Amino acid sequence: MSLYIPSFVTTIIIFFFFLFSVAVASFSSNFTIYDHLRQQGLPVGLLPKGITKYSVNSGSGEFLVLMEEPCNAKFENEVHYETNITGTLKYGSIAGLSGVSAQELFLWFPVKEIRVDLPSSGLIHFDAHADGEDVLRAAS
Repeated sequence: MSLYIPSFVTTIIIFFFFLFSVAVASFSSNFTIYDHLRQQGLPVGLLPKGITKYSVNSGSGEFLVLMEEPCNAKFENEVHYETNITGTLKYGSIAGLSGVSAQELFLWFPVKEIRVDLPSSGLIHFDAHADGEDVLRAAS
């Protein structure tokens, strides 16, 4: 009987180790792009719902977001999200942004950066401006 107990204990330990491994693996696979935003001190509402796929390079912060269809959101101005959005996550900002534009009066300008200087303030800065090529595109 004494030989049976240690092998039973060993089996139980291996079983619990396996369960723990599965739990950790499922936790990391449930990590969303919104969790990445939170980690960088950004509000989750900066990216719209409906994201079907995403990838984030944990070293550089570069990300790609894919959605089924484009959509709009209303902040201080109207913001348009394309189906493919790319950028670089940094603490308090999304830099090098593409696939997002903001309406200013009657024109749409690409958003190059989204920045939150002080998360508790609730102020979100959308850096939307036109360079020469964007002005020509908006005028035509």
